[in-house]
Amino acid sequence: MMFYTDPTRQADSYSLPDARVYQLTAREVVEQDVELIREYMRRYEYRLAGFSSRVSDAMLDKIVDQEGITGGWFFDFCVPGCLPDSQPFGPYATHDEAISAARDMVG
Repeated sequence: MMFYTDPTRQADSYSLPDARVYQLTAREVVEQDVELIREYMRRYEYRLAGFSSRVSDAMLDKIVDQEGITGGWFFDFCVPGCLPDSQPFGPYATHDEAISAARDMVG
């Protein structure tokens, strides 16, 4: 869902939202961290993770458990009307907390 980091711009018919908020599970968070996945794929027991979905699933579950990764609400910024161009920020417990944090970050 797209939103305005400056709520006063919402009434302007010529402005577009400049951020988005979305929810991810812990596993989806891990799947986006390419460096962490590469690190675990170097381990002997996960060497076939690129070829076997069973091994890949076991590796992702282990990453979530060992690294303490949690899901939640995230936000990122974009140029109005374009795709996101920042890293995701989060996780936050609720949708409203994520939007509030984005607005606080912008100032």
